[in-house]
Amino acid sequence: MKIGIVNDMQLVSEMIRRTLAQNPKHEVIWTAHNGIEAVALCAKNTPDLVLMDLFMPDMDGVEATRRIMAATPCAILIVTVNVGTNASEVFEAMGYGALDAIDTPQLAGNKARIMGAAFLKKIDAIERLILERNREHADMLPRTALPSTGTVRNLVAIGASAGGPAALLTVLRALPKDFDAAIVIVQHVDARFAAGMADWLHQHSPLPVRLIAEGDMPAAAGVLFASTNGHVVLKDALRLGYVDEPKDYAYRPSVDVFFDSVSKLWKGRAAGVLLTGMGRDGALGLKAMRDKGHYTIAQDRASCAVYGMPKAAAEIGAATDILPIDLIAPKLMSMFAERSR
Repeated sequence: MKIGIVNDMQLVSEMIRRTLAQNPKHEVIWTAHNGIEAVALCAKNTPDLVLMDLFMPDMDGVEATRRIMAATPCAILIVTVNVGTNASEVFEAMGYGALDAIDTPQLAGNKARIMGAAFLKKIDAIERLILERNREHADMLPRTALPSTGTVRNLVAIGASAGGPAALLTVLRALPKDFDAAIVIVQHVDARFAAGMADWLHQHSPLPVRLIAEGDMPAAAGVLFASTNGHVVLKDALRLGYVDEPKDYAYRPSVDVFFDSVSKLWKGRAAGVLLTGMGRDGALGLKAMRDKGHYTIAQDRASCAVYGMPKAAAEIGAATDILPIDLIAPKLMSMFAERSR
């Protein structure tokens, strides 16, 4: 995989380069010292993956991510000293299309080997996403339906990936505090900072946002956010939980797996929403929801940071409507209000 490194510290760039050298299939094709250089180098020689620092002189990693995704889009992984400490900037960069974030690897110290292995594992996962975005992945969704219990409620199931944080915030901010549906979000994000993203959304949304715990029941006017590297699913008609299978999905948590469980087990009214993201995750699940009579939305090309997942859904007829991001919340409010009447 061809990789570009963006970091203003030569020592850090060298640490990253040496870590990558442990896998001979990775080739560093250029190194940039700030965001301005990175934007220019991407235009001349677009890599498969950019490893982007956050804090640099002249142009930081957030603005560089925005410009690269607008001009020469490619996979971007944020590499910063401490993902948790810099969560706000990480989420902002992800809002512009960065796929994920990871701590800067070390060459020495007790954690060097562990951090190096985690770094390479993350890049391998992103490589799988890149390979799969132009390929139909096998329909390996879980098929076993558990007995349903409980009462009927309204549900909005939302899936997102690259560019998701900003898109999610746009939708949540536009919903009223008394929104007559439960919301469950599956965002491609590492479990280590899922809590930070849920808290960030909670601080900026009129609706309360919290992580999904095993056995949680979706509730109206509340938002539940997937919180592990396992797959979140409906385990019966009202209760959520986590499963390990399918283990070989590049997407963890998978939007497809969750949407598929909604199509099989949810007994009330539901809407599926597939937002910006790289790859095809969510398209098959959204189609399953539509085939069961649920209303489905795919975000439109113009408002997506990365038009991959919604495009895949549109191509297979999975979306009832294709809408710009600012019209999704009004449509959901109108839909549930009409059905209530």
